[in-house]
Amino acid sequence: MADQTRRAHLLAAIRQHGRPVTTQLAAQLMTDSTWPTSGRNTTRKDLRALARDGHLAAVDINSRRQYHLAPQGDQ
Repeated sequence: MADQTRRAHLLAAIRQHGRPVTTQLAAQLMTDSTWPTSGRNTTRKDLRALARDGHLAAVDINSRRQYHLAPQGDQ
C-alpha cells in the first residue's frame, strides 16, 4: 500500500466509510493518510476525477454535492 496514489487512498476510504460523502467529509477521511495536508480544493478535484472515471456518482441534494459509490459491476 505504500505505493498507493492519493486518489486510490481516497476511494478506499470512501468504500470503507460506506456512505455518501461531501467534500468536507472526504477531506476528513484524508487526515489519517500519507497526504494529511490535502486541502478541500485538492480533495474536490480528486472526487471529481473519481466521478469522471466512474468510481463515484455525483448527486446534488439541497444545493450540496454528494458523492455516492457507483455500482461496481464488471470494472
